[in-house]
Amino acid sequence: MQHRQFRELPELLRRGDVLVFNDSRVIPARLVGHKVATGGRAELLLVRPAAATEETAVALEGRAEGSTWVCLGQASKGFKPGTALVFEGGLGAVVRSDEGGGEYRVCFTSDLPTLESALRRAGRLPLPPYITRGPDAGDDERYQTVYARQKGSVAAPTAGLHFTQALFDQLEARGIERRFVTLEVGPGTFLPVREGDLSSHRMHAERCEVPEETATALRAARREGRRIIAVGTTVVRALESLADDEQVVRSGRVDTQLFITPGFRFRVVDGLVTNFHLPRSTLLMLVSAFLGRERTLEAYALAVQERYRFFSYGDSMFIGAGS
Repeated sequence: MQHRQFRELPELLRRGDVLVFNDSRVIPARLVGHKVATGGRAELLLVRPAAATEETAVALEGRAEGSTWVCLGQASKGFKPGTALVFEGGLGAVVRSDEGGGEYRVCFTSDLPTLESALRRAGRLPLPPYITRGPDAGDDERYQTVYARQKGSVAAPTAGLHFTQALFDQLEARGIERRFVTLEVGPGTFLPVREGDLSSHRMHAERCEVPEETATALRAARREGRRIIAVGTTVVRALESLADDEQVVRSGRVDTQLFITPGFRFRVVDGLVTNFHLPRSTLLMLVSAFLGRERTLEAYALAVQERYRFFSYGDSMFIGAGS
């Protein structure tokens, strides 16, 4: 183990390594308001468009009036079908059905032409639940990666927050390749594993896509023996969800519920850049599967001793095979 500054990452990489990033962008998906009938507090978190075939970006750019989404909902007495809600900025909604598990199908109403414009006025950036303060203007910049493009996540792929354009320039000068996938990070990323039997834990589906350009580059890297390094656990899940038993990544779009635990056979990823995660989280279990449980516990004990910062705005580790 070595203690380094993140700006030294290029020194730990080899010419020809491929860094893969999740270019998903966080949307202002948290809505705070009240029930029209009672005035009781109501809160929603947009999760995904209600139509299974509808792309998130397209749904956001579509008309606000009548737009239907599956949302996580929270209110003192829950929500019944037909409950009318109103949020900051005048965005209205009607609960259509209870989908179970705290999820509701909700139809939105607004005088603005698109849901995206309505959310810009009414929504808040959904910071992780362990950040107890409300989001401020600084979070609008800090809680997005510098390469975020594809709208649809309710949480940032935080391993990428460490990268700057200056660092990208250094990586390019050293012959490090950059490729992108998209995984729309959902609220399930924060759900702890409560069951003693890991097979009982239900992963929420998250939409991911590997473009043909990225798949082609990764197949070439695999043939030539160059390392494929995932920036973040979301990238690991996207790549391994679209990999076959021949260790080949195919292009395409899937809804993944892949839960990676110790014993998993990694088919694509040779290295990982990741932050320090909460105990009993699916993220920490993925790291343990990659690095090994004992080695992970050793690394975390050392990080605590050295007062490393944990979680979304915290420090990072690089796990590289043969680095």
